Amino acid sequence: MSQLTEFGLGDKLKVKGKIHAVGVVGCGSVGQGITLLVARFGIDVVFIDTTEDRIKEIYSDLEAQLDDEINHWGMTSSEKRLVLSRIVGSTDFNDLKNCDIVIEAISSRKKGTMIELRQDIFSKIEAVVREDAIISSNISTLMISDLAKVLKNPGRAVGMHFIEPIDKTTIVEVVNGVKSTEIAHEKVMRFCQMIGRKGICIHESPGNISTRMIIPVINEACEILMEGVASVYDIDLTMRETFGHNVGPFELADKIGLDKVLKFMENLYSEFGESKYKASPVIKRLVRANYLGRSVGRGFYNYENEKPVSNTITCAIIK
Repeated sequence: MSQLTEFGLGDKLKVKGKIHAVGVVGCGSVGQGITLLVARFGIDVVFIDTTEDRIKEIYSDLEAQLDDEINHWGMTSSEKRLVLSRIVGSTDFNDLKNCDIVIEAISSRKKGTMIELRQDIFSKIEAVVREDAIISSNISTLMISDLAKVLKNPGRAVGMHFIEPIDKTTIVEVVNGVKSTEIAHEKVMRFCQMIGRKGICIHESPGNISTRMIIPVINEACEILMEGVASVYDIDLTMRETFGHNVGPFELADKIGLDKVLKFMENLYSEFGESKYKASPVIKRLVRANYLGRSVGRGFYNYENEKPVSNTITCAIIK
């Protein structure tokens, strides 16, 4: 499926060095966050996903998120229509051909980094985009250099980590691989400025800054909970009010997805072997019970319309 002709995305004149269109491969919760963020700043977005039904579902999710903003006076109906007019969904990688930057943002429930799948996506992207297009990945615990190995031009690969909650966090971790060129790096940094974000330069290391910092915090929050020191709600409230965080550690874990959090923990523990990254028993028990967070309506909190309504942790789970 392709709606590029309808919106005229492929017919726009390009100015060398400018960023007019961005591709997103994989439009789960993170991919949707990136898509909406970029479209809000006047840049066209092409997102790629697996099936026509999935494309329709993503459009519905995007519209629902914008409707929620309208209900909270965050935007008008005309602004919503303008944002959606910049977004095109497709199952065909060829529709990425006019994109200046393409970001891989697949979501996988399997263990590990799924590096072979991500490498395959990188190869498919490179086969259709221009020679000067940047190929990126929303990397958290993997290395951009490992993904770039499959590229004919690995210098065009620069990692970008959009930190949850994407609509509120004002920085993007920009990760250079061993072969990333200065031109590619500068283009990504300019892109960050265009979408109202500050690019933070990272020398690649699993977990970057944010994931390596937040995983021990989530683990310690779980330890405090297991000791019966305080409730989920009060731990989150303390972290928000005392340290100025947008969300508390349990809220953030639910937003990311507890299965993803567990995968991050296992990857970091495998890489560094330090106990601070070893997954808390609470996280493991919740994942086994399929309490995965906001995406399924229950995690550390119960959710209605993706809003936390109550604490769901029981003694049977935390003991």
